[in-house]
Amino acid sequence: MTNRPTRRTILIASGATGATALVAACGGSDDSGGDSASTTTTAPGQDGAGDKLADTADIPVGGGTIFKDQKVVVTQPEEGQFKAFSAICTHQQCLVGSVSDGTINCPCHGSKFKITDGAVANPPATRPLPAQNIVVDGNSISLA
Repeated sequence: MTNRPTRRTILIASGATGATALVAACGGSDDSGGDSASTTTTAPGQDGAGDKLADTADIPVGGGTIFKDQKVVVTQPEEGQFKAFSAICTHQQCLVGSVSDGTINCPCHGSKFKITDGAVANPPATRPLPAQNIVVDGNSISLA
């Protein structure tokens, strides 16, 4: 006599397969801490290089400004000190949404990064925002 699977066994197996596929699809970030997402510094002669982003007065002290088209965030941690980072969150590549209270904030999953060095201030991201090259010339801030 051969034991055939019951309807319940088939439904449970199908559900487990579907759940596995869903978890695999949602968990696709490479947040292993490796260097697979290297710094994407814009070099002279490439798209966006030399483009003026803002005047220094446009970047608040203790805060920053996101430039969505260039995918760059420029911060001013202290008066006259300007930093730039990729505006793409290292968790699941969402565009960061705001800069407040000393952090660059991703709206997708709540990751926060320090405006001073791009380091992770609040997970789920585990890697810092890559630094970007900018040039401050007088009152003008441009991509390098």
